[in-house]
Amino acid sequence: MPAQAVSSDPSVPTIRLRLPATSANLGPGFDTLGLALSLYLNVEAEQSDAFHIQATGRDANLCASLSNNLILMTYTEVLGHQGLAAPTLALRLENEIPLGMGCGSSAAALLAGVLLANHFGQLRWSPQQILDEACNREGHPDNVAACFYGGMTASSTVQTQSVDPEASVIAATFGRDLKWRLLLALPTTSLATSQARALLPDRYTRADAVGNVQATALLVSAFAQDRPGLLAHAMRDRLHQPFRSNACPLLPALLPLTGTHGILGVALSGAGPSVLLIVDPETPLPPIHQAIYSAAGGHLAEILTLAIGQAASIQVSHRPCRNQPVTTQNVT
Repeated sequence: MPAQAVSSDPSVPTIRLRLPATSANLGPGFDTLGLALSLYLNVEAEQSDAFHIQATGRDANLCASLSNNLILMTYTEVLGHQGLAAPTLALRLENEIPLGMGCGSSAAALLAGVLLANHFGQLRWSPQQILDEACNREGHPDNVAACFYGGMTASSTVQTQSVDPEASVIAATFGRDLKWRLLLALPTTSLATSQARALLPDRYTRADAVGNVQATALLVSAFAQDRPGLLAHAMRDRLHQPFRSNACPLLPALLPLTGTHGILGVALSGAGPSVLLIVDPETPLPPIHQAIYSAAGGHLAEILTLAIGQAASIQVSHRPCRNQPVTTQNVT
């Protein structure tokens, strides 16, 4: 944290953020597709005489640490790159997102930091600038775009400025209103994204590349047209999941459940080690849970029942009083 504090400005209102967890890739959509999940990081921030964090929920001790805190690091770095000293903040966090489990916790934290910098630094950035900054810091757009827009998101980094001279990331979102049921199978141990990426090869065969392009096209169609019957084939992957299976033992254990017990599709959640299952909403959950626990053996810690998540949102109020009226808006 910067040693020099900036005096509190009462004209800058308190801000509340709600940012969804995300599951990237969904099988074949490597570094391209992301799905928002109905788990949220809630952040309330106001100016203070020093940096403070109060955290509740999952991994509260880690979230409350001022050391190497990704939200505050991003916040101060963004303002520093704009030549601004960062006003010191008091943060109240309520976290539902598992850390180190392939659920987009870093994307939510990065986006929170950028949004805080834009608000308290009064940068007046556009939604596109906010998205670009967070994606550039993440290194790939899939999680951040899904966290930003909600629903299922397809995103790409811009390779030429002739497409959009003002953007470095282009994204499209759909499927936010689908009533599909999601299950997130959490393992007993976490896995760093850097470690998971190190498992991947440098080159792929043409057959593997074509197979993933075909599956990704079907997967987008499944979400865009509400066709869950496509998922069993559309969530197959040949680029990253085969190479991460040893480090993510839940994946090879649960993949064979596709097409059984009402399980429509199975994929690694992001870089793992968690596994995302899309299941028939008409099938009772107890036999599905029983099948998952039986197949997973001792690798499974918990199953979360979720829905497709909504877009990141902001509330602002001039003081943190709970009786004050607030203005709520999506960040987009």
